[in-house]
Amino acid sequence: MFANKVVIVTGSSGGIGAATVELFAKEGASVAIVGRNEEKLKEVAKRCEQHGASTLIIKADVSKEEEAKTIVQKTIDKFGKLDVLVNNAGILRFGNILQPNFLQNYDEVMNTNMRPVILITNLAIPHLIETKGNIVNMSSVLSASAKIPGTMSYSISKAAMDQFTRFVAVELAPSGVRVNSVNPGPVITDIAATAGLSPEELQSINPAAMTLFGRSSVVDEIREVVLYLASDKAKSVTGSCYVIDNGFLLK
Repeated sequence: MFANKVVIVTGSSGGIGAATVELFAKEGASVAIVGRNEEKLKEVAKRCEQHGASTLIIKADVSKEEEAKTIVQKTIDKFGKLDVLVNNAGILRFGNILQPNFLQNYDEVMNTNMRPVILITNLAIPHLIETKGNIVNMSSVLSASAKIPGTMSYSISKAAMDQFTRFVAVELAPSGVRVNSVNPGPVITDIAATAGLSPEELQSINPAAMTLFGRSSVVDEIREVVLYLASDKAKSVTGSCYVIDNGFLLK
Protein backbone atom coordinates (compact mmCIF):
# COMPACT_ATOMS: atom_id res chain seq x y z
CA MET A 1 0.00 0.00 0.00
CA PHE A 2 2.89 2.37 0.76
CA ALA A 3 5.60 1.03 -1.55
CA ASN A 4 7.91 3.85 -2.68
CA LYS A 5 6.37 6.19 -0.09
CA VAL A 6 8.36 8.08 2.56
CA VAL A 7 6.80 8.61 5.98
CA ILE A 8 7.90 10.63 9.03
CA VAL A 9 6.44 9.64 12.40
CA THR A 10 7.45 11.85 15.33
CA GLY A 11 7.38 10.43 18.83
CA SER A 12 7.97 6.95 17.44
CA SER A 13 10.27 5.46 20.07
CA GLY A 14 7.30 3.87 21.84
CA GLY A 15 3.53 3.65 22.20
CA ILE A 16 1.27 4.65 19.32
CA GLY A 17 4.16 6.15 17.37
CA ALA A 18 6.30 3.01 17.40
CA ALA A 19 3.34 0.82 16.46
CA THR A 20 2.38 3.20 13.66
CA VAL A 21 5.82 3.51 12.09
CA GLU A 22 6.20 -0.27 12.15
CA LEU A 23 2.88 -0.69 10.33
CA PHE A 24 3.95 1.78 7.64
CA ALA A 25 7.18 -0.21 7.26
CA LYS A 26 5.21 -3.44 6.96
CA GLU A 27 3.15 -1.83 4.19
CA GLY A 28 6.27 -0.98 2.20
CA ALA A 29 7.12 2.58 3.25
CA SER A 30 10.55 4.00 3.92
CA VAL A 31 10.32 5.49 7.41
CA ALA A 32 11.92 8.26 9.44
CA ILE A 33 11.73 7.23 13.10
CA VAL A 34 11.87 10.25 15.39
CA GLY A 35 12.22 10.41 19.16
CA ARG A 36 14.40 11.25 22.15
CA ASN A 37 15.46 7.76 23.26
CA GLU A 38 18.08 6.49 20.84
CA GLU A 39 18.14 2.94 22.18
CA LYS A 40 14.39 2.59 21.77
CA LEU A 41 14.59 4.13 18.30
CA LYS A 42 17.13 1.48 17.32
CA GLU A 43 14.79 -1.25 18.55
CA VAL A 44 11.92 0.18 16.51
CA ALA A 45 14.16 0.51 13.45
CA LYS A 46 15.21 -3.12 13.77
CA ARG A 47 11.57 -4.24 13.77
CA CYS A 48 10.87 -2.05 10.72
CA GLU A 49 13.88 -3.45 8.88
CA GLN A 50 12.60 -6.98 9.48
CA HIS A 51 9.76 -6.00 7.13
CA GLY A 52 12.33 -4.97 4.52
CA ALA A 53 11.90 -1.25 5.10
CA SER A 54 14.56 1.39 4.66
CA THR A 55 14.83 3.36 7.90
CA LEU A 56 16.25 6.62 9.19
CA ILE A 57 16.73 7.17 12.90
CA ILE A 58 16.44 10.83 13.94
CA LYS A 59 17.21 11.47 17.59
CA ALA A 60 15.45 14.74 18.30
CA ASP A 61 13.52 16.44 21.07
CA VAL A 62 10.76 18.23 19.19
CA SER A 63 10.36 20.76 22.02
CA LYS A 64 13.83 22.07 21.13
CA GLU A 65 13.43 24.16 18.00
CA GLU A 66 16.92 23.59 16.60
CA GLU A 67 16.46 19.82 16.85
CA ALA A 68 12.92 19.90 15.45
CA LYS A 69 14.12 21.90 12.44
CA THR A 70 16.41 19.05 11.35
CA ILE A 71 13.72 16.37 11.04
CA VAL A 72 12.33 17.19 7.60
CA GLN A 73 15.70 18.06 6.07
CA LYS A 74 17.36 14.86 7.27
CA THR A 75 14.48 12.89 5.78
CA ILE A 76 14.80 14.65 2.43
CA ASP A 77 18.58 14.20 2.46
CA LYS A 78 18.14 10.45 2.99
CA PHE A 79 15.09 9.63 0.87
CA GLY A 80 14.73 12.57 -1.52
CA LYS A 81 11.04 13.21 -0.86
CA LEU A 82 8.23 13.10 1.71
CA ASP A 83 4.76 11.59 1.26
CA VAL A 84 3.27 11.41 4.76
CA LEU A 85 3.90 13.38 7.96
CA VAL A 86 2.51 11.93 11.18
CA ASN A 87 2.71 14.50 13.99
CA ASN A 88 2.53 12.12 16.92
CA ALA A 89 4.99 13.42 19.53
CA GLY A 90 3.32 14.64 22.70
CA ILE A 91 3.38 14.70 26.49
CA LEU A 92 0.81 14.63 29.26
CA ARG A 93 1.27 16.71 32.40
CA PHE A 94 -1.19 16.98 35.25
CA GLY A 95 -2.01 20.28 36.91
CA ASN A 96 -4.82 22.77 37.47
CA ILE A 97 -5.38 26.51 37.40
CA LEU A 98 -5.29 26.71 41.21
CA GLN A 99 -1.59 25.89 41.25
CA PRO A 100 0.82 28.85 41.36
CA ASN A 101 3.10 27.23 38.76
CA PHE A 102 0.33 26.22 36.37
CA LEU A 103 1.64 28.45 33.58
CA GLN A 104 4.90 26.49 33.64
CA ASN A 105 2.87 23.29 33.23
CA TYR A 106 0.94 24.84 30.34
CA ASP A 107 4.06 26.11 28.58
CA GLU A 108 5.77 22.73 28.82
CA VAL A 109 2.80 20.96 27.26
CA MET A 110 2.20 23.50 24.49
CA ASN A 111 5.90 23.68 23.64
CA THR A 112 5.87 19.93 22.98
CA ASN A 113 2.34 19.22 21.79
CA MET A 114 1.66 22.19 19.50
CA ARG A 115 4.57 24.50 18.72
CA PRO A 116 6.72 21.78 17.09
CA VAL A 117 3.73 20.54 15.09
CA ILE A 118 3.38 23.98 13.52
CA LEU A 119 7.12 24.22 12.87
CA ILE A 120 7.56 20.73 11.39
CA THR A 121 4.39 21.03 9.30
CA ASN A 122 5.56 24.36 7.91
CA LEU A 123 8.89 22.83 6.88
CA ALA A 124 7.24 19.73 5.41
CA ILE A 125 4.61 21.50 3.30
CA PRO A 126 6.75 22.23 0.19
CA HIS A 127 7.73 18.56 -0.01
CA LEU A 128 4.18 17.32 0.59
CA ILE A 129 2.89 19.60 -2.16
CA GLU A 130 5.40 18.03 -4.56
CA THR A 131 4.16 14.50 -3.81
CA LYS A 132 0.49 15.39 -3.21
CA GLY A 133 1.03 13.82 0.20
CA ASN A 134 -0.85 14.17 3.45
CA ILE A 135 -0.61 14.88 7.17
CA VAL A 136 -2.06 12.94 10.09
CA ASN A 137 -2.02 14.69 13.47
CA MET A 138 -2.36 12.79 16.73
CA SER A 139 -4.99 14.55 18.81
CA SER A 140 -7.27 13.22 21.58
CA VAL A 141 -10.90 13.09 22.64
CA LEU A 142 -9.81 15.33 25.50
CA SER A 143 -9.87 18.14 22.94
CA ALA A 144 -13.63 18.06 23.52
CA SER A 145 -13.87 16.87 27.13
CA ALA A 146 -13.03 18.18 30.60
CA LYS A 147 -13.93 15.08 32.58
CA ILE A 148 -10.44 13.88 33.54
CA PRO A 149 -9.21 16.16 36.36
CA GLY A 150 -5.84 17.80 35.93
CA THR A 151 -5.62 17.51 32.15
CA MET A 152 -6.38 21.12 31.30
CA SER A 153 -3.06 21.88 29.57
CA TYR A 154 -3.16 18.65 27.59
CA SER A 155 -6.80 19.18 26.62
CA ILE A 156 -6.13 22.73 25.45
CA SER A 157 -3.19 21.52 23.36
CA LYS A 158 -5.39 18.93 21.68
CA ALA A 159 -8.23 21.40 21.07
CA ALA A 160 -5.60 23.54 19.35
CA MET A 161 -4.48 20.50 17.37
CA ASP A 162 -8.01 19.92 16.07
CA GLN A 163 -8.40 23.51 14.94
CA PHE A 164 -4.89 23.49 13.44
CA THR A 165 -5.88 20.38 11.49
CA ARG A 166 -8.95 22.11 10.07
CA PHE A 167 -7.17 25.32 9.11
CA VAL A 168 -4.24 23.54 7.45
CA ALA A 169 -6.67 21.28 5.59
CA VAL A 170 -8.38 24.36 4.16
CA GLU A 171 -5.11 26.08 3.29
CA LEU A 172 -3.52 23.05 1.62
CA ALA A 173 -6.57 21.78 -0.25
CA PRO A 174 -5.77 23.83 -3.39
CA SER A 175 -2.41 22.03 -3.49
CA GLY A 176 -4.00 18.59 -3.18
CA VAL A 177 -2.61 17.88 0.29
CA ARG A 178 -4.98 16.26 2.79
CA VAL A 179 -4.81 16.90 6.55
CA ASN A 180 -6.63 14.94 9.25
CA SER A 181 -6.34 14.09 12.91
CA VAL A 182 -6.85 10.94 14.94
CA ASN A 183 -8.52 11.49 18.31
CA PRO A 184 -8.13 8.47 20.59
CA GLY A 185 -9.85 7.99 23.90
CA PRO A 186 -8.10 5.97 26.61
CA VAL A 187 -5.26 3.90 25.11
CA ILE A 188 -2.93 1.46 26.85
CA THR A 189 0.48 3.21 26.59
CA ASP A 190 3.04 4.56 29.03
CA ILE A 191 2.07 8.23 28.56
CA ALA A 192 0.42 8.47 31.99
CA ALA A 193 3.44 6.88 33.66
CA THR A 194 5.78 9.35 31.96
CA ALA A 195 3.51 12.14 33.21
CA GLY A 196 4.53 11.22 36.74
CA LEU A 197 1.46 9.27 37.81
CA SER A 198 1.93 6.24 40.00
CA PRO A 199 0.07 3.02 39.08
CA GLU A 200 -2.23 3.68 42.04
CA GLU A 201 -3.03 7.20 40.85
CA LEU A 202 -3.69 5.97 37.32
CA GLN A 203 -5.96 3.25 38.65
CA SER A 204 -7.89 5.80 40.70
CA ILE A 205 -8.62 7.79 37.53
CA ASN A 206 -9.59 4.60 35.67
CA PRO A 207 -10.20 6.15 32.23
CA ALA A 208 -11.46 2.84 30.81
CA ALA A 209 -14.45 3.06 33.13
CA MET A 210 -15.32 6.39 31.51
CA THR A 211 -16.11 4.66 28.19
CA LEU A 212 -19.34 2.98 27.11
CA PHE A 213 -17.50 -0.29 26.51
CA GLY A 214 -15.52 -0.16 29.75
CA ARG A 215 -12.20 -0.64 27.98
CA SER A 216 -9.12 1.16 26.76
CA SER A 217 -7.98 0.77 23.17
CA VAL A 218 -4.68 -0.88 22.28
CA VAL A 219 -2.17 0.87 20.02
CA ASP A 220 -2.87 -1.44 17.07
CA GLU A 221 -6.43 -0.10 16.87
CA ILE A 222 -5.17 3.47 16.62
CA ARG A 223 -2.45 2.81 14.08
CA GLU A 224 -4.90 1.19 11.67
CA VAL A 225 -6.87 4.43 11.49
CA VAL A 226 -3.69 6.45 10.97
CA LEU A 227 -2.76 4.14 8.10
CA TYR A 228 -6.22 4.47 6.55
CA LEU A 229 -6.16 8.27 6.69
CA ALA A 230 -2.68 8.34 5.14
CA SER A 231 -3.69 5.99 2.33
CA ASP A 232 -5.42 6.57 -0.99
CA LYS A 233 -8.48 4.85 0.48
CA ALA A 234 -9.12 8.14 2.30
CA LYS A 235 -8.60 10.37 -0.75
CA SER A 236 -11.92 12.14 -0.11
CA VAL A 237 -11.17 12.75 3.59
CA THR A 238 -9.63 16.02 4.76
CA GLY A 239 -10.16 18.28 7.76
CA SER A 240 -11.64 15.39 9.75
CA CYS A 241 -10.95 14.52 13.38
CA TYR A 242 -11.42 10.77 13.68
CA VAL A 243 -12.63 9.72 17.13
CA ILE A 244 -11.64 6.25 18.41
CA ASP A 245 -12.80 6.29 22.01
CA ASN A 246 -14.99 3.29 22.90
CA GLY A 247 -17.80 5.78 23.49
CA PHE A 248 -15.82 7.99 25.92
CA LEU A 249 -17.45 11.19 24.67
CA LEU A 250 -20.95 9.72 24.93
CA LYS A 251 -20.78 8.58 28.53
